[in-house]
Amino acid sequence: MHKSLALLWVCLLAFGTNAFAGTKGEWIGWLSDAKCAANGAKASHKGCALKCVEAGQAIVFVKEDDKKVYMLDNPEKVKSLLGDRVKLSGSLEGDTIKVDSAKKSSE
Repeated sequence: MHKSLALLWVCLLAFGTNAFAGTKGEWIGWLSDAKCAANGAKASHKGCALKCVEAGQAIVFVKEDDKKVYMLDNPEKVKSLLGDRVKLSGSLEGDTIKVDSAKKSSE
């Protein structure tokens, strides 16, 4: 009985830790400012996005296929690509992406 209970705890801990690790993935979309968000998901918005972020707005990612807006856990990694269409790699937890890498996308 004790071995079964111990095995159950080990399994619960292993699965519980993975549940909070986030979903790894890659996404294509636009880096915009939080004020304009999905409305800023286009190349012509780059200048406005730069001004808004400089004025204190957060950098957000707008997924291209459904225009869903995500916060970024580490926006400093993508600041140089603000206003561009990008491919992000990282992990998703709720509505926040932790960026591992980002590059301009031509896909």
